[in-house]
Amino acid sequence: MDFYEVVRTRRSVRKYRADSSPQEVLARVLEAARTAPSGSNRQPTRLIVIKDEQTKDKLVPMCHNQAFVAAAPVVIVACGRDIKYNRGEWMGRHAMIVDVAIAVDHLTLAARAEGLGTCWIGSFNNAALKEFFGLPEDVDVVALTPIGYPEGDPFTEPEGRIPLEEFVHWDAWK
Repeated sequence: MDFYEVVRTRRSVRKYRADSSPQEVLARVLEAARTAPSGSNRQPTRLIVIKDEQTKDKLVPMCHNQAFVAAAPVVIVACGRDIKYNRGEWMGRHAMIVDVAIAVDHLTLAARAEGLGTCWIGSFNNAALKEFFGLPEDVDVVALTPIGYPEGDPFTEPEGRIPLEEFVHWDAWK
């Protein structure tokens, strides 16, 4: 699939088929996240891959009762270690969040290229997830995503996007 088609048609998927993707497909998607760039190559991202049905069900209340999170065959919990490095001056601790977001973005695009659906979950209780997974103090959850083959064909062209002329400012904010 053409890269620009992948980018143009990636959508948040909230309905998944029960069949899981082959392990080699999941491995390629995880590899895309692993090889994503990070500031100064610090690589703060770590992924928890969940296939266990009971564990997925327990995530739902921690994700503000978004039940579709547990409906996919796999859920990825993207975590980041506080790298204690103020890359970018004002960014401070946010540098880790940006690095994890880059990895998750690579993961979601790779999943789309493989015909898999994802949905970036940003609404969750970090403290509850940290306790549930026994994360170290300096590690936080940045995002979750279910991943699996979608029901139907949700991969459509985008609608309602602002025009490029409004999105891009050339040489100055105008």
